[in-house]
Amino acid sequence: MKLDELIEHLDYKDLINFKNVEISGISYNSKTTKKGDIFVCLTGEYTDGHEYAQNAIENGAAALLVERKVDVDKKIPQVVVSSTRHKIADIADRFYSSPSRGINLIGITGTNGKTTVTHLIQKIFEENNQKCALIGTLGYKLSSGGEYRDAKHTTPQAPELQATLRMIKDVEKIDNVVMEVSSHALEQNRVGGCCFNGAVFTNLTQDHLDYHITMDNYFEAKALLFKGLSEGDFAVINADDEYAERFLNVVPEGVRKYTYGVKKSADVMAKDINFSLNGAEFILVTKDGEFPVNLHMNGMFSVYNVLAAVTAAIAMGIDLKVALKALENVKGVAGRFEVVAKKPLVIVDYAHTPDGLENVLNSAREITPKDGKLICLFGCGGDRDATKRPKMGAIAEKIADKIVITSDNPRSEDPQTIITDIIAGLKSTNPDKVTVEPDRGHAIALLKTLAGNNDVVVIAGKGHEDYQILKDRTIHFDDREEARKVFEGSVI
Repeated sequence: MKLDELIEHLDYKDLINFKNVEISGISYNSKTTKKGDIFVCLTGEYTDGHEYAQNAIENGAAALLVERKVDVDKKIPQVVVSSTRHKIADIADRFYSSPSRGINLIGITGTNGKTTVTHLIQKIFEENNQKCALIGTLGYKLSSGGEYRDAKHTTPQAPELQATLRMIKDVEKIDNVVMEVSSHALEQNRVGGCCFNGAVFTNLTQDHLDYHITMDNYFEAKALLFKGLSEGDFAVINADDEYAERFLNVVPEGVRKYTYGVKKSADVMAKDINFSLNGAEFILVTKDGEFPVNLHMNGMFSVYNVLAAVTAAIAMGIDLKVALKALENVKGVAGRFEVVAKKPLVIVDYAHTPDGLENVLNSAREITPKDGKLICLFGCGGDRDATKRPKMGAIAEKIADKIVITSDNPRSEDPQTIITDIIAGLKSTNPDKVTVEPDRGHAIALLKTLAGNNDVVVIAGKGHEDYQILKDRTIHFDDREEARKVFEGSVI
């Protein structure tokens, strides 16, 4: 593609040394720049891509997208824009010929539940004899039974995302895509150019405030997904969430609105909910009648996730019986209330926010035998919102009978500092109830002596992750593997 074609509709401020060179790719990392690429000088929290422009040129960059003129080879064209972070999405969409316009693209956003809801919707499509690709936290995959392919973020950077969508459409011949859409991706315009046919909101609770600073900013980032919908598209909103009305109010005219919930009146509801070791069961209430639902998944959060997926299916005109059959066959999602041992019952979950931890512990409490204890092992990530640490400590202390406080992904922080922040939320550090062990592997091993056969253990925070990020390195670490080693006699 020629440079003039690539920037034809781009709102640029200036052109420097313009030559109509051939552009064969888009890069934003000078180390991986190839001959013919346009190098995008992204400005981030820690690095400024403008400083690496010369390196990119030496690796073959044919043009630059910049926010200010850089002093480099005068033969290289520079396209000056107000924000390279926002405009990279525009040129990626243009370079890959707007692949989302030929796809039924469904976006899922919210603090918790995004991963599960995307998986459930993919299953519903497949039960309806339609192919559906999934893009999310664990990577992307082309079918529910397929392998994950690596993704660097919950939502990939714009060039990778647009290239993936083009591959899904042209190579794999898949017309449906369900995608997790993070607040960072919306704020940073990584999904710019994407034409969503529908959007689903799960919930909004405290997370990422190290980045967004306030809950209002966090809401505004999430709301961008709904503001971008067009006439004929659909929006699915959790009526029970305190931000429900605000989300409903930002949905444009002509977009079809659907609500779901348990507590407040909604288009799709669940009543008579019961939990057991086998899963959750409830009565689904819709305008077309009431239907019994029996899930292999457990917990109130699973009920909400299923309601979100069912409501999206209804919005897309998929037969309700087909949708329910798909959902009743789902065994679960990796690292989401995943049972890894039976005696004691050991559950690994990704919960890493106050609301997420509270939901998981309440769900675990529902299935804890009367003569059993609920034990919670958790930590908090380093270099992230520190205000949630004492809140999570208080929640664990309130709901669980015993808690083990340990390290999560400490990153550049001292694990002991993070643990001290968590302990600040506790009313008591009675050793009969509270155990502190900074080494996560050792902490999980301690569960062998802390938990009896009738107890329920929740290992929270990392879920599907198979690594731990330390100050100077990233090591292999998987909560599920560690728990299976400790409780090998009762592993399922």
